[in-house]
Amino acid sequence: MRQVKLTGREASVVRAIGFTESMLGAEIQDFVRMESEDVTDTLNSLMAAGFVESIPYSEQIQLAEMPVTAFELNPAYTHELKRALIRT
Repeated sequence: MRQVKLTGREASVVRAIGFTESMLGAEIQDFVRMESEDVTDTLNSLMAAGFVESIPYSEQIQLAEMPVTAFELNPAYTHELKRALIRT
């Protein structure tokens, strides 16, 4: 089992999404107060690592689609992500 390490932006997005329900990209952007390009890039990196999933499923999200797409944490990484947030 690898130890999950998150950047500051990644940790902010993971905190915004939370561990219970999915969240729309626009809501994530409002929560983290980042530019939409930065939020999209961060979500794409988290999706590439397998930590975040989009609804509907997509391997990568485009800038125009981000605000209306829902995102949730991958349940397989819940414990590792919680530990990573404690460390940041």
